[in-house]
Amino acid sequence: MSKVISNQRLSNEFYLMKVEHSGDVRMGQFYMLRAWGDYPVLSRPLSVFDADGHSVSFFYKVVGKGTEIFAALQAGADIDQQGPWGNTFPVVSGQIALIGRGVGIAPLYLAAKQLRAASPNTAIHIYLGFKREAVLVEEFCRVADRVKVNVGGYITDDISPEAYDHILTCGPEKMMRTLYDKCEKAGVANRLIVSTESRMACGIGACLVCNCKTKSGNKKVCKDGPIFSGEEVFGYE
Repeated sequence: MSKVISNQRLSNEFYLMKVEHSGDVRMGQFYMLRAWGDYPVLSRPLSVFDADGHSVSFFYKVVGKGTEIFAALQAGADIDQQGPWGNTFPVVSGQIALIGRGVGIAPLYLAAKQLRAASPNTAIHIYLGFKREAVLVEEFCRVADRVKVNVGGYITDDISPEAYDHILTCGPEKMMRTLYDKCEKAGVANRLIVSTESRMACGIGACLVCNCKTKSGNKKVCKDGPIFSGEEVFGYE
């Protein structure tokens, strides 16, 4: 059991919660979180937004009972966190684009920080898409060379995939599929890495709830992912 350090409301639907944590956390990993007893039955999987060795932060959207409970938590409240689980974004360098929409921007902040730490000369461009209101833009500007924000439109319209050596993305499946198609058309589909989102029950690969179709057969998002190559997830059709 850990303690909530802070739980900031960013907009009508988005929150940023910081929780006590000691240990190493890598970009792209997630935790299973719960702050209740028997109901809701399942913990909630949340991607790591940031980590500093003493705490871990989660960017989340209120969409149901579990996240409603999270939104009501105050500093000092107890929260159960299991993780970090899942694989990680690869450590790459060169010209890098990080693309997310909505709650899918969550893993991109830590990715930008850790990629910069691994290779200080890496150029990081971040593309943030939102349906109604942009949040955390100033924070992203501190870890990127350039930040592009799109509110109400399609963030995939703003990127030229061929300009980048590597493209990392997280967000709605429709957005990532559109991005893959755009990369494929530009002849750079092999440069795309995706962080998939899925409903989860256990987080450790036992329940099979988060199965997803891939080029090499069904995979478990929690155990085999959540990070896959774009070609693995979208290139089989």
